[in-house]
Amino acid sequence: MGLPGLLHGLRRAPVRAPVEDSELRRTQGGCSVGVRAGAGPGPPRSRPSGGAALEATEPGTNSCRSFKRRSPEVSRRLYEGRKPQRDKKGASKGGHRGTIHDYPGFSPSVDAEAIRKAIRGIGTEEKTLISILTERTNAQRQLIVREYQAAYGKELKDDLKGDLSGHFKQLMVALVTPPAVFDAKQLKKSMKGVGTSEQALIEVLTTRTSRQMKEIAQAYYTVYKKSLGDDISSETSGDFRKALLTLADGRRDESLKVDEHLAKKDAQILYNAGENRWGTDEDKFTEILCLRSYPHLKLTFDEYRNISQKDIEDSIKGELSGHFEDLLLAIVHCARNMPAFLAARLHQALKGAGTDEFTLNRIMVSRSEIDLLDIRAEFKKHYGYSLYSAIKSDTSGDYELTLLKICGGDD
Repeated sequence: MGLPGLLHGLRRAPVRAPVEDSELRRTQGGCSVGVRAGAGPGPPRSRPSGGAALEATEPGTNSCRSFKRRSPEVSRRLYEGRKPQRDKKGASKGGHRGTIHDYPGFSPSVDAEAIRKAIRGIGTEEKTLISILTERTNAQRQLIVREYQAAYGKELKDDLKGDLSGHFKQLMVALVTPPAVFDAKQLKKSMKGVGTSEQALIEVLTTRTSRQMKEIAQAYYTVYKKSLGDDISSETSGDFRKALLTLADGRRDESLKVDEHLAKKDAQILYNAGENRWGTDEDKFTEILCLRSYPHLKLTFDEYRNISQKDIEDSIKGELSGHFEDLLLAIVHCARNMPAFLAARLHQALKGAGTDEFTLNRIMVSRSEIDLLDIRAEFKKHYGYSLYSAIKSDTSGDYELTLLKICGGDD
């Protein structure tokens, strides 16, 4: 084609209008409410992701992002035939290390109807509920939630709460809760009542990305009409509180690039703040460990060993104490191997007399689309038996069956 023909073709090509994303939508109690990013009271100014039921999530993350409602037929066509390619371990070939993937041929209206029948029948058909909710991603479950509300005028989570009981109920409700709202509620529960579950606070705040933390903070304010920072401030104290607030602010660098010169400089600062002085400069530890990226920290800890001839973990244990020490050690473990850190949390939840269902449910649900395959591998590597077998021996009934489906297989 000559230049005149090419120019003529370009002139005729339609120009797509830019997508306007400043007007976001979230749902609260099943009713859609339009909100502008950063609008309304409350400290967070990031894109809102809270509410009782967010519309969808970014693929491979726990981040929520809403979009216009599609008809069931359009949704069915969009998901039809989109079965992701898997490797031998069941992971998608695009780097997805979760155990739950987009369900091919997905139809929110069909699933909503099947769930309604399972709940309304003579006795709840738990197996149907388990099959549907453990084989759909959270994004797909949010479409089911919305379809259920539109078709039957009821919140799916409320019907689940009314028909189920115990830990099984808690787990099924968690599955239909948007990720940011789920994490917000986990944080609230860890600070509610007598005493604070510091380990739950530490786990959530050290394993979420900066983007996720901003969304969690917005969801927290939406649900509780109070800022996450205010509640952390009122329930914790000292250097522990300062470090938690830094993490909750969602300012950790997420870059994968590492500056070797800066890593050496940070290692020297940490050495001078602890081992190389009388007393400890806790603020330096907080600043570096709570704001630097995990790849950067991993190299910094290697450089620290070269300077001090001591592992950073040993220095933290020697220089610090209490929950502040626990938090910084958790950051070190996450920087080095986050799946191993979470595997250790699961092992702690499952071992000994009694099961910590609060921790078990949180990790299984929140990591099911991110890195649960890696957590399974680390569990088997460190403890000599599979996560699947540990769940099987410590839980029972429909609760056990649901957890095993989320786990995705034995190792």
